[in-house]
Amino acid sequence: MKTILVIAEHRRNELRLVTLELISAAHALKSAADYKVVVAVIGSQADSFVSALSVNGVDEIVVVKTPVADFDPDIFETAVATLIESRKPAAVLLPHTVDSLGYAATLASNGGYGFATDVFMVEYQDSQLVATRGGYNQKVNVEVDFPGKEIVVLTVRPSVFKPLEGVSSPAVSNFDLPSVASRSQNKEFIELGGGNDIDITTVDFIMSIGRGIGEETNVEQFRELAETAGATLCCSRPIADAGWLPKSRQVGQSGKVVGSCKLYVAMGISGSIQHMAGMKHVPTIVAVNTDPNASIFTIAKFGIVADIFDIEEELNSQLAA
Repeated sequence: MKTILVIAEHRRNELRLVTLELISAAHALKSAADYKVVVAVIGSQADSFVSALSVNGVDEIVVVKTPVADFDPDIFETAVATLIESRKPAAVLLPHTVDSLGYAATLASNGGYGFATDVFMVEYQDSQLVATRGGYNQKVNVEVDFPGKEIVVLTVRPSVFKPLEGVSSPAVSNFDLPSVASRSQNKEFIELGGGNDIDITTVDFIMSIGRGIGEETNVEQFRELAETAGATLCCSRPIADAGWLPKSRQVGQSGKVVGSCKLYVAMGISGSIQHMAGMKHVPTIVAVNTDPNASIFTIAKFGIVADIFDIEEELNSQLAA
């Protein structure tokens, strides 16, 4: 039976949610063909993640013990390359994160594998694997196929695939890692600013502000409105770059993809391609902008051509009633 190999990602002894999303993506491929989903977890404490990885869609967990607990690109590349050589998977799914980007391209190049990054859809068309990713600054969707490649490595965009519900009892095996001479040494983990902030990829109601707020002094009234409405206040890149809100609150291609959001209220956001890449999939988008030709209206379910301060005042009045 052919295999789909998922590489788990963990940080500071915690399994990252994107791993469960990868399992969901692998399960979708498995449903289209007779494949086995194998999840490999790499690290000095790799066996501690077996319980968290025992979820629906997983047929086997492979524990790869390493000398270090933290991510190391040389060790991960060697581990994954050795696993590929041993298991000969049809597809290898990695998260499209800073960790995987440290070794994924080298892995694919050295192995001569098919390769695509930032994938948000994977499927089989006439028995051929096809991956979909954005192109031309996310203006178009591009379908990528891999003629002549028996093994394909894909980095999958976070917050796109919904984790499966339920648990399972997959087989568990150990895999011996060959000796690796790492070129780096981890000294200390430093969380970027906003590291203790709320994870905006997990919330379901977001109110986001953009250039339309004008001045930093206006941020507070929208923060208060968001709190009253039960929303999480987020922003577009100019607001985060100015330091008016932490980077952890930025939505977009260079920020975060808000995968769990059900309602997104965009206040004074024109709708750049980069921003819309982080939220255009939200089921209900409400956009408020004074410019009737603003790009944000092309994806909004409800559009309001108005001054955001007038809307803010009216909403506060209604919520106080």
